[in-house]
Amino acid sequence: MQLPDTLKPTEVALLYQSHHAWLRGWLRSRVGCSEHAADLAQDTFVRLLRARQTSPLKEPRAYLSSIARGLMIDQFRRRALERAYQDSLAHLPETDIPSEEHRLVILDSLERLDRALHQLKPRARQAFLHAQLDGLSIIQISLLLGVSKATVERDLAKALKTCYRLRYADA
Repeated sequence: MQLPDTLKPTEVALLYQSHHAWLRGWLRSRVGCSEHAADLAQDTFVRLLRARQTSPLKEPRAYLSSIARGLMIDQFRRRALERAYQDSLAHLPETDIPSEEHRLVILDSLERLDRALHQLKPRARQAFLHAQLDGLSIIQISLLLGVSKATVERDLAKALKTCYRLRYADA
């Protein structure tokens, strides 16, 4: 059932016919790979189908490139996360390396966590990462970030709330 506050499929089809080739070229010039550009272009139109846009677009190319830019950033971040994860696996003994299936589950969890943490303000994200990855205390984080202890506590509470929401969203 189509929601009343989205573009009609015929409008999306017209946008696709009018701008898909341009978008693929635009993406290809940025990602350097025609296959990745095609995937991103397709994902852009899928996202457009889900968008809460009720009126015809005044600047369709600006809107499409904005969606595509966000998808490119997500893809670049995912690849960086995958590289970091692969690098960390390289330092493990062979007996501790997880199966391919388990790796995919871990990567998916890391990607969801990364997306959730990027919804936080930078200071809250930094405080959380210092606490969780560096093992710093609240006082050490407050000195490092130049904020009060109470501010760090609030930032950590927001970050933990985000993590708990992510953890129990599927439960």
